[in-house]
Amino acid sequence: MTGTAAPPAPARPGRGRPPSLLATGARLPEVHWAAAALALFLAGWAAQLLAAPAWLSWGLYLACYAAGGWEPALSGLRAARERTLDVDLLMIVAATAAAGIGQVFDGALLIVIFATSGALEAVVTRRTADSVGSLLDLAPERAVRITAAPGGEREETVHPAELRVGDTVLVRPGERIGADGTVLDGESEVDRQAITGESVPVPRREGDEVLSGTVNGTGALRVRVDRPAADSAVARIVALVEQASATKARTQLFIEAIERRYSAGVVAATLLVLGVPLLLGEDFRAALLRAIVFMIVASPCAVVLSTMPPLLAAIANAGRHGVLVKSATVMEQVGRTGAVAFDKTGTLTRGELRVTEVRPAPGQRAERLLALAAAAEHRSEHPVGRAVRAAARERGLPADGGAADFRALPGRGVRAVVDGTEVRVERAGEGTAGPAETAVQVVLDGRPAGVIALADTVREESRAAVAAVAALTPAPVHLLTGDNAAAAGHVAAAVGIGEVRSGLLPQDKADAVRTLEEAGVPVLLVGDGINDAPAMAAATTAAAMGRRGSDLALDTADAVIVRDDPSALPRLIALSRRARRLVLANLCIAAAVITALVAWDLAGTLPLPLAVAGHEGSTVLVALNGLRLLSSRAWEG
Repeated sequence: MTGTAAPPAPARPGRGRPPSLLATGARLPEVHWAAAALALFLAGWAAQLLAAPAWLSWGLYLACYAAGGWEPALSGLRAARERTLDVDLLMIVAATAAAGIGQVFDGALLIVIFATSGALEAVVTRRTADSVGSLLDLAPERAVRITAAPGGEREETVHPAELRVGDTVLVRPGERIGADGTVLDGESEVDRQAITGESVPVPRREGDEVLSGTVNGTGALRVRVDRPAADSAVARIVALVEQASATKARTQLFIEAIERRYSAGVVAATLLVLGVPLLLGEDFRAALLRAIVFMIVASPCAVVLSTMPPLLAAIANAGRHGVLVKSATVMEQVGRTGAVAFDKTGTLTRGELRVTEVRPAPGQRAERLLALAAAAEHRSEHPVGRAVRAAARERGLPADGGAADFRALPGRGVRAVVDGTEVRVERAGEGTAGPAETAVQVVLDGRPAGVIALADTVREESRAAVAAVAALTPAPVHLLTGDNAAAAGHVAAAVGIGEVRSGLLPQDKADAVRTLEEAGVPVLLVGDGINDAPAMAAATTAAAMGRRGSDLALDTADAVIVRDDPSALPRLIALSRRARRLVLANLCIAAAVITALVAWDLAGTLPLPLAVAGHEGSTVLVALNGLRLLSSRAWEG
């Protein structure tokens, strides 16, 4: 039960991890153009501050316009061709108008903001596509098919996609299982954590089901293929993630929800401000100046800066405290969370077994029992073996040698001779372990000598984190896990969760999330494994544990809790809500200033310098107001 001949499966599956965010960005033209626009803007600003010739700063600013503005301009023109107006076109018109009246700095700043936003969106989109592709690496590259041949059987190495229902495959120790099927012969243990989230390998013998992508232990298994590769567990996870990502509506900042109406309104109003006075006989130059002033004071600069600085400041603050939020859109959405759903293994728990108790038989000592078991497990890479050795080391007991004649007993345990004593560490019988425990029996020279109990322990921060999240959200906190009901119930009771669903496959977790979402409850899903990815994609927002998270979980998630501290989650939700309140306050300020300046321009004559000063003043004010969220007090609440 606790022996493994092969090395453990890697914590992050796949032969090739998706490229890093930097590597992903380096491949994208949107990032190149945004970087060029930023560099040119900074160079132009430096030239302006150093009192360089005007032609130099203007040239750099106009180059910034070209680098960062050509793509939004093209997008806006395409939208206009389809008889729609969006903020991209309005941004280009406003920036051009600003340059036309000498305010080229303001226009360049607007260009940089939009180009950077587009680049970030492109990076996240490409990164998600790469991570879905990397999941396919869970499936083995080959499978050994057994076919009848004259005089016996023949082994044939094939690609798993070539397997058909009814084929028999041989799975050797340490190999990944190549198809969903049923064990025909053999006994072993299978590590299913990547697919189901179970923290302990499960014994598999004749008649038991096995899943593709899981890792065989020390025994050889003959497996009958029950599903084709296209319907395997790994393929279903890939399909679930892709479908959820495709059908999930593109989440936008709420200010973007009105961008088309705003853009159309400003353009139409500008044309009226220009055209109506001309029809009434006003001088063309005066009418044009009034229209340009109108375009400047009604431009979206202050609106954009009302939204972005608070959200970017909140992202920076969260990053300083160990939470990486992938975009301003995510930061805004987190505050709308109506229910939080936690995975169990590796999220609320540590995701690794620890010895919780050593129960020696009469006449035996706990220290000697643990030391002998650790010595016998010295060559084992099974999670139980690692936990026993770790417990021995913590107690200062020898755990790294002294064993001879080591043998792994597939599906049962290990055997070794330690200082002349035959030691067997094997699965304990029913009734020897608690509801959330794994128990192994230590047998010395054929006589039971005691039991070692192990469990995946709950993180110290989990209970307080769950209580804080429950206080922030209207719907109860949920626990969604692939582990058994006893283990799930034990952890739920320990951390204070009342809504528990156990024994869930990845598609079941995704269905549970969709049920909440369809009831109008925005869900924040917290997980760490491949099996959590479909539910993460289906949820409004998702957070992954950074240290234990699989590549797919980290890339599907909208935020990453770098230090695996669940207490960061309620702080993130509270910070997002503060950011949303500041955004609303900023929008009110910007709207009031725009309304006052527009009314002045339409009702009288608004001097151009005063128009620029009022517009820029409101822009600076809302930007500084948003930066208040950089303080540590904003995180602590």
